[in-house]
Amino acid sequence: MTVRPPGLVDVLDRILDKGLVIAGDIKISLANVELLTVQIRLLVCSIDKAEQIGLNWWKYDRNLSASGKTFETENTELRERVSQLERELKALADTAAVPSRRAGRSKAKTTTK
Repeated sequence: MTVRPPGLVDVLDRILDKGLVIAGDIKISLANVELLTVQIRLLVCSIDKAEQIGLNWWKYDRNLSASGKTFETENTELRERVSQLERELKALADTAAVPSRRAGRSKAKTTTK
């Protein structure tokens, strides 16, 4: 019986099942004064494993989930409705302002007599 080394599929299966974290920091300094620090974290695992450890951000990302598209559509409809209500309110304010101007003119005529 010969023992063969694990293949690529076996390695990927193990990584996705257990998870793999790669972490690194990049620091830029000038004359012993730190100017910039970039922290890089990479997690490679299966979706099941990510959910087990509490990482499920993709469920709520509007670009990745179907419910996000629903919220985007609803948001667009609400913006259109608000614009329509603002136009109607402006039209009502304009019609209410016209009679009050006329009433102001007639009062001005009566006070000058």
